[in-house]
Amino acid sequence: MTFFKQFLGAAATLALTAGAAMAEPALIYDLGGKFDKSFNEAAYNGAKKWAEETGGSYKELEMQSEAQREQALRKLAESGANPIVMTGFAFGDTLNTVAPDYPDTKFAIIDMVVDQPNVESVVFTEEQGSYLVGLMAGMASKTGTVGFVGGMDIPLIRKFACGYVQGVKAANPDAKVVQNMTGTTPAAWNDPVKGGEIAKAQISQGADVIYAAAGGTGIGVLQAAADGGILSIGVDSNQNYLHPGQVLTSMLKRVDNAVYDAFKEGADLKPGIKVMSLADDGVGVALDDNNKSLVTPEMLAAVDQAKADIIAGKVTVHDYMSDDSCPVQ
Repeated sequence: MTFFKQFLGAAATLALTAGAAMAEPALIYDLGGKFDKSFNEAAYNGAKKWAEETGGSYKELEMQSEAQREQALRKLAESGANPIVMTGFAFGDTLNTVAPDYPDTKFAIIDMVVDQPNVESVVFTEEQGSYLVGLMAGMASKTGTVGFVGGMDIPLIRKFACGYVQGVKAANPDAKVVQNMTGTTPAAWNDPVKGGEIAKAQISQGADVIYAAAGGTGIGVLQAAADGGILSIGVDSNQNYLHPGQVLTSMLKRVDNAVYDAFKEGADLKPGIKVMSLADDGVGVALDDNNKSLVTPEMLAAVDQAKADIIAGKVTVHDYMSDDSCPVQ
């Protein structure tokens, strides 16, 4: 299969497949890049799975700056890509502007709701998955203090934090949760050095389990936790392998499934809001050979029970996006 590269602006690169007989789907990664070992990489894995299973090809773009969002969307739409999937809430305003200009193109956005007749908005119940890993953190902690490191300080990441704290407190009502956000700009998703510094500061405050919901910044958090001899919790993708025996688990956010499903539906993508919850494995916890020595039978039983109770409605995990007054701190 032959590819050529076309530059968008100064730096973004769009890979186009030559001679496509029909419209190809497209994927635009958010800042941080497709190999961030977290959110964007999960999206990439979904696209890759679709391509391997179908033999199809797709277009992809890695942005280098905020200024490229609208240019990228319009370029892909004009190239005939359909559907066009984008990762991240930051595409919301741009997509709301661009989508009406291409009524015959279907778009899917992950982590934001855009009310347009040709847009599918995919959202997740991150609070539910975060509750489960919080439960595990509360059970694993020996100091009674755990940490949370978020990326960009936005309601979505506060949603992770609130669910996590609720899970920790369910395991240990007296536990202390130290919380820090990395920054207030998109650069907060890709600053592993600062992530490591924040993690070290939390360790100095007694945290012995730290959950990172910070994209590429989380890689620094996990590294600092491993260096400090404490446990960490990964996010979005399964990050247990990064430090075997030192990552308690990872909160899986099945962005891969969202992209795979959108590509599979193609031009028949159904507009509207799609919620990927615990009940349909939209979120969950990662269990594998890399963390099996850390997860006790009691933890497994507690997670299984909590999952069942959440799905049955016996346990309600607070959704910060609906109400920004987190009931547990």
